[in-house]
Amino acid sequence: CSVEETLNLGPVSGPNRQRDLCTFCTISLDQEEVFRTKVFDKSVSPFYGEDFYFEIPRPFQCLSFYVYAKAVFQRDLPVGKVSIRKDDLCKYSGKEHWLSLQPVDPNSEVQGKVHLEMRLNEVITENGSVTQHLLVRIIECQELPLISGQNCDPYATVSLVGPARSDQKKTKVKKKTSNPHFEETFFFEVNSETSHFFDVVQCLSFIDKMYCLVFIFHLYRVDLWNNENLAQDVFLGETRVPVKILQSDHVHKAWYLLQPKGNGSKSKSDDLGSLRLKLTYIEDTVLPSVCYTPLCNLLLKSPDVKPISASAAHILGDIYRERYEAVLPVVRLLLYHNRFVPFVSAVAALELDNTQEANTIFRGNSLATRCIDDMMKIVGKNYLAVTLKPVIDEICESNKTCEIDPIKLKEGDNVGVNKENLQGYVHKVFSSITQSSSSCPPLMCDVFRSLRQLACKRFPADPHVQYSAVSSFVFLRFFAVAVLSPHTFQLRSHHPEPEISRTLTLISKTIQTLGSWGSLSKKLVRLIPGVYSYREVQKRAQGKKRIGKRTFNKRWLRVTSRELSYHKHKGKEALCVINVKDIQAAEKLDESAFNRKNMFQVVHSEKPLYVQAGNCVEASEWLEVLGQVSRCNEGRLTTFHPSNYTSGAWQCCKNQSINAPGCKPCTTTMLANLQLDIDCDRETERIFSLLSSNDTKLQDMEDACASMAVYQGPQREQEEYSKFTIQEPKETFQTLKQLRNVMEELQRQHIIRNDTTAQYGSLTAAPHPGGEQQIHPDLPTS
Repeated sequence: CSVEETLNLGPVSGPNRQRDLCTFCTISLDQEEVFRTKVFDKSVSPFYGEDFYFEIPRPFQCLSFYVYAKAVFQRDLPVGKVSIRKDDLCKYSGKEHWLSLQPVDPNSEVQGKVHLEMRLNEVITENGSVTQHLLVRIIECQELPLISGQNCDPYATVSLVGPARSDQKKTKVKKKTSNPHFEETFFFEVNSETSHFFDVVQCLSFIDKMYCLVFIFHLYRVDLWNNENLAQDVFLGETRVPVKILQSDHVHKAWYLLQPKGNGSKSKSDDLGSLRLKLTYIEDTVLPSVCYTPLCNLLLKSPDVKPISASAAHILGDIYRERYEAVLPVVRLLLYHNRFVPFVSAVAALELDNTQEANTIFRGNSLATRCIDDMMKIVGKNYLAVTLKPVIDEICESNKTCEIDPIKLKEGDNVGVNKENLQGYVHKVFSSITQSSSSCPPLMCDVFRSLRQLACKRFPADPHVQYSAVSSFVFLRFFAVAVLSPHTFQLRSHHPEPEISRTLTLISKTIQTLGSWGSLSKKLVRLIPGVYSYREVQKRAQGKKRIGKRTFNKRWLRVTSRELSYHKHKGKEALCVINVKDIQAAEKLDESAFNRKNMFQVVHSEKPLYVQAGNCVEASEWLEVLGQVSRCNEGRLTTFHPSNYTSGAWQCCKNQSINAPGCKPCTTTMLANLQLDIDCDRETERIFSLLSSNDTKLQDMEDACASMAVYQGPQREQEEYSKFTIQEPKETFQTLKQLRNVMEELQRQHIIRNDTTAQYGSLTAAPHPGGEQQIHPDLPTS
């Protein structure tokens, strides 16, 4: 997601004056916030210009963007929102769009669906008369929203609505669940108003009687609510079903999408402004591993191809020069199979051959720099955390003024004091970097060692080039960028405030200047990464007793390469420390265990540690890093229990022995030099999708190779060949033909899979007559 800018933000209720509006934007999956932008100061048309790349770890219905006005002494005030349904994301993918902000109304914050059954019964009473009962069964709901980050306490009301009367009945409240099973049936006696019809026309057919019923009752409505013990209940959504739907079906059973109150009808609202977005949404259909073997092998052979420009991996980067993210799946694949260093060394050597001046080394946006950038972001997260996070936390929390630009100084600022503050911060950051050699990941050291050797070979007369080759990445593309945008590298949970952001900008610029000398890169040596992060979580109390209710408390969780600990306050003494070598598994926990979302467990030699992360993305990140630091442990489990042990049994498998082996296989681990959890099949599928979508460029490259091979050089205008790097046309042409062959086979496998195994229904079917949206009961979901 790229959140670019907003334009002409509309009025906001509250004390804020329009010209003083300080705004930020959040990104939510359904109603769960996962990211937010920095706060933009005093503008009705702020430019955010921020990119967010993330994988979606759970099903969702809507991707939403909320614009908020920052408030100091009260809750932040919503300005407006943009919500895009999952099924509509493909319409917006790959292009920029201006989208109008819509009002943020609690009655319109709706998601989920409800499963209903309706039928009409004729009941004979004791005196022999016939009574008409309309039966409505509330079966279940799915995907209801979170309320304040927690599962809701839902219940449903059923109303039979008509001009003559309106009856309402209510289900029981289901505690702490977004997928409640009600299984409650309600009967509405309808013959009291229609007796003059049914007494006279007992011989009428069922359909004729229904016409009489429709005359009295227009529809029945199901409303979902969250039960609030001490406050007004929260509306979760409604669905309206016309009674006439029974005219053609004696028993009607179907899923319905919940709708906003009043079926979404809105009066004309004020113009709230617009939000400019650029979205790229990729949804992969991953085939069995054997299908990807030919393409995977062709890509992994790339480091050995001479020249490197004729390799499959280089060709992909060549035809996707304008798309920075296109090389990421290739980088992941090469990292997993320990083939990254030889490949990036070869492409760096090719770039150096075309570099004429030593002072411009690795300064452009080339395939080599893109690959190394991606590699550092993947393997350098822990390195940044142990190196920069403590000092950045100090900068953000102490909030000393560091402004030295006379134009930007505020009244009362002392430029001398500000300069001292800035020098102190720069010294701390720079010292952390220069003393971090023991934390630098081995793979980064291998890459930098190769760059130094290649630079010395290319410019033997320049004694400093070996350092500038490394500092181009370490300082300019890694540390300086992380200081400037700590939230992007998970060093801070949110954007800093504007004044702190300005301080970080000044520090970053200073680090770039100092780092351009390049001499400090020689301090980098091969060792292991350290601290991952401090994050606030909900932790279950770890009492000694097995009896009694244990609560969840807010704690700060911290993991290093040696220990996992939790703290009552960040940076203070640990309440509990678990040695990483004692961790036996780190796995997801079923929502049903504690009726909480985003739960995971850390199984170790003592009692399991149960933790609730802030959101689904954070939970996935915690599991990733805990898996990384513990996957080489000798005591790792092969199975685990996805639920908890309570009432004398494991709730997942009902085994009564607390020491019983787990009932579910643990997440597979990779015991390799580079500890990364990468799905190679999914990355190869992405590469296939990228190549397939650019078949025209592949054909152009083939034509260029053929022409150059036949005529011993370019015969067309040079511009047609400048798009590609073709050193050896015959070798490049051969690789292109191999790529085309494996792509055709993969395409055939996709067609076979879709024809034989996939039936596609819809979770968002076209609106049913009357305005409601129905999910047809006979269509399978996909």
